[in-house]
Amino acid sequence: MVESREMKHDGRFQFMMARAPRALTVLALFVLTAVNAWSSTAVAAEVVDAHGRTVEAGAGKRIITLGSDVTEIVHALGAGDRIVAIDRGSNYPPAATSKPNVGYRRKLSVEGLVALDPDLILAAEDIGPPETVEVLSSLAVPIVFVPEDNSGEGIRRKIELIAAALGLRDKGKEVASEVIAAFDTAAKLTSALPEERRKRVIFFHGLVRLTAAGADTAADAIIRYAGGVNPMAEVKGYKAASEEKLIELAPDVILMMGDGKGGPTAADVFSIPALAATPAARNRALVVLDGAYMIGFGPRTAEAIRDLAQALYPDVLAGD
Repeated sequence: MVESREMKHDGRFQFMMARAPRALTVLALFVLTAVNAWSSTAVAAEVVDAHGRTVEAGAGKRIITLGSDVTEIVHALGAGDRIVAIDRGSNYPPAATSKPNVGYRRKLSVEGLVALDPDLILAAEDIGPPETVEVLSSLAVPIVFVPEDNSGEGIRRKIELIAAALGLRDKGKEVASEVIAAFDTAAKLTSALPEERRKRVIFFHGLVRLTAAGADTAADAIIRYAGGVNPMAEVKGYKAASEEKLIELAPDVILMMGDGKGGPTAADVFSIPALAATPAARNRALVVLDGAYMIGFGPRTAEAIRDLAQALYPDVLAGD
């Protein structure tokens, strides 16, 4: 009986040994496939960001997005479920607002970001303060700075950079193509408008200090793409505008971001002495748009251009 059990055991051992080479081959193929897939992802996730840094983006399964345009692009790429936190300005799509909020993107805390255990940070290049940026750049957590470029080509660069960082290059090309087609169509709406018909539009961030958008700002670019003229373009960035200066610039329209409470209203805006003497006040010409899509230069910028153009020139776009 003992001999019989040993023979059975011996036979089973021989059978297993006969199958071993095949099992090892299958295992080897599996390991090789996994390594190749990992290598492909690693290569796809190596990017050069807005600061000229080569970044190994890694897995990108727990992402913090800083910048409304950055957050929107990640969602447009179908990777919104990877986001674990956003900045205060990221309020679209609605699903994004369910994530933890790390505050205003120019007043960030390193501790607050690291506490969320991200494996990738995708950040607009204007985040701050500088000391926070310096520390974040030195951490083991990969951070990719996304370029600020207020143009159609700039949107394409943003989408393709973020897509590459997420290992979604093909999806990035597809999304970029759709977004740029819509952008180009919107930008052509008022392209034939004669100069004498173009309205002078000034954008204000708020009414407390009347800080207006000059050249090299997203608001200035939106005004131009929508067929307007920004009289503040003689200065760069955001500058306070005095009452005398505003009377001299004579804006036809005041453009502002919504405050989330149904304002600002024309009564709020044109009760301010510095604005009451402008042509815009005489016509109660105030346009209020959602800030995230108006100055973000991302997937919805074409809508912002169209909405502003429609508000400025309803007769021109009536048959559109």
